[in-house]
Amino acid sequence: MMDKFTTLTGIAAPMPLVNIDTDMIIPKQFLKTIKRSGLGKNLFDEMRYNDDGSEKPEFVLNQPAYRQAQIIVAGDNFGCGSSREHAPWALLDFGIRAVISTSYADIFYNNCFKNGILPVVLPAEAVAKLMDDARNGANARITIDLQAQTVTGADGQSYSFEIDPFKKEVLLNGLDDIGLTMQKASAIADFEKSAAQSRPWV
Repeated sequence: MMDKFTTLTGIAAPMPLVNIDTDMIIPKQFLKTIKRSGLGKNLFDEMRYNDDGSEKPEFVLNQPAYRQAQIIVAGDNFGCGSSREHAPWALLDFGIRAVISTSYADIFYNNCFKNGILPVVLPAEAVAKLMDDARNGANARITIDLQAQTVTGADGQSYSFEIDPFKKEVLLNGLDDIGLTMQKASAIADFEKSAAQSRPWV
């Protein structure tokens, strides 16, 4: 089971870059693990750290106002590049529960829902306004209400977003692929019992 996503009010980190790809999100040298935990420290590794391991103070997530960010407001085409599921794993492990952008790479977009992250799609004007809000630091909190399908900026202005009803239910109920399968546990058990009776030799 994943953590349910209902309403999130949190600090949003502004990342106005376009085409932030999965190798920027989690570089390939960190893909050896099959565990979902522990990747947060390497999120945006090459952007966050110098070669000697020290932090780059200019990178947004290294700035005091954004160390506890739970939302990223990003430029177009977030999550492009290779299809690594480690990208949403790293975001989640850092504490990011939502990304707001105008567009996403399809595979990354779908992988977010499997890992409890909400990728919100909004028009360019709305993203630009929320990016400006996010630049105000920890005082400018953004609220995302999944049930109502709204994003509300620090100034109280609200924006509606579209989402596939099935994907919405998955997040609201905290259901990953295993959780979805377990919802059908009784039907699976009935099938197995029936199959065992009709084909005892199997």
